[in-house]
Amino acid sequence: MSIPSFGLGTFRLTGQAVIDSVKSALALGYRAIDTAQIYGNEADVGQAIAESGVARDELFITTKIWVDNYAADKLVASLRDSLAKLRTDYVDLLLIHWPAPGNGVELAEYMEALLEAKKLGMTRQIGVSNFNIELTKQAIAVVGKEQIATNQIELSPYLQGSKLTAFLKEQGISITSYMTLAYGKVLKDPVLAEIAAKHKATVAQVALAWAMQLGYAVIPSSTKPENLASNLLARSLRLDEQDMARIATLERNGREVSPDGLAPIWD
Repeated sequence: MSIPSFGLGTFRLTGQAVIDSVKSALALGYRAIDTAQIYGNEADVGQAIAESGVARDELFITTKIWVDNYAADKLVASLRDSLAKLRTDYVDLLLIHWPAPGNGVELAEYMEALLEAKKLGMTRQIGVSNFNIELTKQAIAVVGKEQIATNQIELSPYLQGSKLTAFLKEQGISITSYMTLAYGKVLKDPVLAEIAAKHKATVAQVALAWAMQLGYAVIPSSTKPENLASNLLARSLRLDEQDMARIATLERNGREVSPDGLAPIWD
């Protein structure tokens, strides 16, 4: 099974905002939805999906286990609760949200519990999020690289993660890019604006197309139907070698998300 290259993110969206976003996206043709236990919106996402009328087997739903639920005796139970909120018998992809070193649960324990959830049919695929190279190696040692469908990591034109992405490609582990627009910071970039003008595209479309051309899946979010529709057009935008080379020069290690106690030592 593969990871869809384009999906809808729901980080920071709750209540009616996320319901409207998901319903608008599904009406526009989105079929992959990304949520997480800590977002507090799984029930809203489940409601939006139910009201959309889109068949479950047409959808690709991702959720992420929160750090409080990593222990072997909690992970599956917490997933059962997530499935009830999402109104589904299974998710397509289940991720460990943050490595959270030192939180009292060893990596081997939660990776084995994640694999157990897959064996129970509660998720079709498993993976990780925000893992560096060393932690990804440790996860591979526990469950095997063939079991790790993706590492969902922050990537944008300002944070290109060349060492980590090269390692993941070497291992055959798919890469999912979140925060691809760097909280909107890249939208004001003059280089990206020039490339966008050249292609009669938006800067957001250029950033998303850049990530997809590098082989990454993307999960941008928006509450505005017009932006949801516009972002979707990034799938048909082809950047040339010169465009990609210019974007490569924008690297500035511009990380937006690195919570204390949850994040690893970044590569």
